[in-house]
Amino acid sequence: MQNAKSIFNPKSYQFLLGTHHNKKVIWVKFDYDKNLINHLRSAVKACWSASQKAWYVADNSYHRQLFGLKMEVVGKDVLLKISMTNMPEFQKYQNILTLKGYAANSIRTYTIEFAQLLYLLKDHAVQDLSAERLQSYFLYCHNELNLSENQIHSRMNAIKFYYEQVLHKPKMFFDIPRPKKPLLLPKALNIEEVKRLFAVTTNLKHRIILQLCYGMGLRVSEIVNLKIADIDSKDMKVRIHRGKGKKDRIVNLPISILDDLRIYYQEYLPKDYIFEGQYGGQYSVRSVQLVFKEAMKKAKINKQIGIHGLRHSYATHLLELGTDITYIQKLMGHNSIKTTQIYTQVIDRSLSKVGSPLDRL
Repeated sequence: MQNAKSIFNPKSYQFLLGTHHNKKVIWVKFDYDKNLINHLRSAVKACWSASQKAWYVADNSYHRQLFGLKMEVVGKDVLLKISMTNMPEFQKYQNILTLKGYAANSIRTYTIEFAQLLYLLKDHAVQDLSAERLQSYFLYCHNELNLSENQIHSRMNAIKFYYEQVLHKPKMFFDIPRPKKPLLLPKALNIEEVKRLFAVTTNLKHRIILQLCYGMGLRVSEIVNLKIADIDSKDMKVRIHRGKGKKDRIVNLPISILDDLRIYYQEYLPKDYIFEGQYGGQYSVRSVQLVFKEAMKKAKINKQIGIHGLRHSYATHLLELGTDITYIQKLMGHNSIKTTQIYTQVIDRSLSKVGSPLDRL
């Protein structure tokens, strides 16, 4: 697994894994320089250790990604709970996930969910479990652990992967029923709220980030991965590289943003990515999320919604404009039209015309 690209110059900073006050930390060491200190503290909440005479931050996936360190799939605490009987199967499981090219977050989620079963089994070999024992385990997850429907599905998918992809036993899950998933409608902003959001975002860079997320229906991972070479201003097309499911797709560049995008480029002079950090390198997902959160606060929009809501708003508003749903499916990068059709329930025009009997009283 490759390391993430860091916004910190490796010639200036040295990162070391360690512990401090019995907690896992990442030590950040460098020659004294006020600019380097300011850079560090502007990017993370770093603490100073007087005893070690060094800066440090918590050892977590966000900081590892920011510093360009190797992402830890699971920590030592997880490994220590797994019996030596099942450790070879656990390692096989991780290897197959890696060989199949699963994303780092997916590998971590699958691995942790599979590990939950191994904890409970202790010295009982996981490969010897029967379908009946597996069904009993999922009943335990329902009745004793009180896991939600989505958590049950996540755990089932992780364990299903082991039996089908590692042991090649696809029939193990035929007789195990799955809980019905709750149908949750996507949360979106209306047109007026989107306008207010842009109006209060006076920083040019921040406003363009929000406008492109909405105007092209991008995920937050896709906006930070956008490169200068991806934009074709002549044909007004943008190539989205390796979106969800590692798929490329083409989206339309909004005509209305072209002038501001050129002004932004001349002012900020990005080298590789369209949006880069203060000291170069890829803009972080966390920074984009904070930009959206601050804009929502300034616009006094109180909806409980994250930046992904701009992508939902894009699809919803296209439907309201009468855009063919199959075009929206392609622009959104959905594998199935069923995924896109959920937006039709948000704007069902026929239902909106049905008045309440209360209005007739």
